[in-house]
Amino acid sequence: MITKATSAETTIRPVKALVRATDPLTHSAIKDQLGAAPNIEVVTGERPGPADVAVVVIDRMTVGVTSLLRRLKDSLQVPVVLIPSEIDRADLFTVVECNVVAVLPRVAATSNRIEEAVLTAASGGGVLPAKLLGELLRQFERMQREVLSPHGLHTSGLTPREIDVLRLMSEGLDTAEIATRMCLSERAVKRVVFGVTQRLNLRNRPHAVAYALRSGVI
Repeated sequence: MITKATSAETTIRPVKALVRATDPLTHSAIKDQLGAAPNIEVVTGERPGPADVAVVVIDRMTVGVTSLLRRLKDSLQVPVVLIPSEIDRADLFTVVECNVVAVLPRVAATSNRIEEAVLTAASGGGVLPAKLLGELLRQFERMQREVLSPHGLHTSGLTPREIDVLRLMSEGLDTAEIATRMCLSERAVKRVVFGVTQRLNLRNRPHAVAYALRSGVI
């Protein structure tokens, strides 16, 4: 017998959004806008329940705003949609560090765009204006070139030798074959693998290879 699903069973759970703003009028306006969306539920109260996304509306990045973002990161561990009146390029690393996955300039923050940003963040995506994205990529490239590379490091946390070993592992070579290819002893290869797994808290060799693949270094 085929039974029909009840409406309760087929209803999709709304995304729970926590709103924070630097002034009460803005807070109320954003809360009302999101509350009108059928697939978003606004979480309220001084000690709100679990949230899926935090929406933070600011004028500009300040010490206080940075502290707020870090508190949200530590307490909720959810993605953040940031709606600033202005944002400086130098603040990009800070906001990314604080779990901000979407930046929506206030002048462009219509109800539909805020709703879309919240839903995108809740689904694991991100939203950045093209100029900010380009600047963020340039900053990462500059950090790699000027800070990490001179010290034999990579943004993945892997050294060039570790990347070479993991690349050969991904090609199916065993320890002896990797040692021959890289002109190392087998013990040296094992030390490299052990160092990677211990430092990055990886379970085993396949996990280390998967990490390198996800990081885009092999």
